[in-house]
Amino acid sequence: MKNVVEIPATQTPGLWDGALEEARSLIGVPLRRQDQYWNREAGPDSVRQFCWAIGDDNPLFCDPAYGINSRWKSAIAPGCFLYTIDTTIVAPKLRAIQWIYTGTDWEWYGPIRHRDTFTTNVKLIDAVKKEGGNAPSFIIQTGESLYYNQRGELICRALGSTARIPRARAAGGLKYAPRETHRYSHEELAEIANAIDQEMVRGVTPQLWEDVTVGDVVRPLLKGPLNITDMICWYSGGGHIYKAHGLAAKYRKRHPADSYTDPETGAQDHPARGHTQAFMAREVGMPGGYDVGLQRISWLGHLLTNWMGDDGFLRRLNVSLRRPNIFGDVSWCRATVRDKRVEDGKHVVDLSVQIDNQLGEVTAKGQATVELPSRRKDA
Repeated sequence: MKNVVEIPATQTPGLWDGALEEARSLIGVPLRRQDQYWNREAGPDSVRQFCWAIGDDNPLFCDPAYGINSRWKSAIAPGCFLYTIDTTIVAPKLRAIQWIYTGTDWEWYGPIRHRDTFTTNVKLIDAVKKEGGNAPSFIIQTGESLYYNQRGELICRALGSTARIPRARAAGGLKYAPRETHRYSHEELAEIANAIDQEMVRGVTPQLWEDVTVGDVVRPLLKGPLNITDMICWYSGGGHIYKAHGLAAKYRKRHPADSYTDPETGAQDHPARGHTQAFMAREVGMPGGYDVGLQRISWLGHLLTNWMGDDGFLRRLNVSLRRPNIFGDVSWCRATVRDKRVEDGKHVVDLSVQIDNQLGEVTAKGQATVELPSRRKDA
């Protein structure tokens, strides 16, 4: 008979009296971020690897020679590349309470050029208690990340939101019902293949502001069906905060609650293995192995940069993650134009964005603002 290892209760606590006060205790305090970055520089290889990690081969980002001939006079990085500079995950305190990323409000002020280096200022700005259907009570912590380049220019402000939810075994823990991997019909697979073939990068053809109409639907961008290779590619290019081998053991000594006992081996591991392993996902409370929230938001960035072309500039992307995206799911990334205006002499377009899966469930939803070129010579 196989031995079953009991998971320590210290690794599955519920929220306690005073948890909200603890979650709020570092509001306004500058935070150390030594474990929250993957890159410090937007190097050509780092940018290309990030783009490939989300399935994007736009030459504006991936080919330095192409970028030199663009309006930017340099290759640039997509805005969500900054996830690799700082994750925007700001979730201090509440030991052993699982964190689930719930969204980012990005606002970019200038381009990210190849070879730019960055420093960040990060602080917790809020923490509130919430109630939900899959977890009776949880806490949302919101942090502010400011990204400065080597010239001291503020390139971006990001507000990242993280839910602190007890794991499934805890009282009041997260409990999504397990969901089987979707089996696709021949017709569904043909539709997926066709959508992939229809992807279009606008590139040097300008998306002119005058040619955009309220109600326009952006050509959808398909991601998936999500598989383990997609996740390996994400971790390789998008980065992660996990440690391996001896470094992991040293980390667990410093943070014993940020670990989980493998019920088969009895050995310690990081609870983030739930992203790639169904049994661990269910220990967390998820319906199956699931994607990374930063990854899914970056897919919406990919959708918009495809649409706006080389001369466009993504000013803002504010996305809330609504449901888990598990292995086998397809994600249809969508956007619709909801307004256009001239603001401080700039021609901008507001869009609604969302992702829905093969079941018709909305897994992410938000808004974006894009600055576009105009036919007006004085614009």
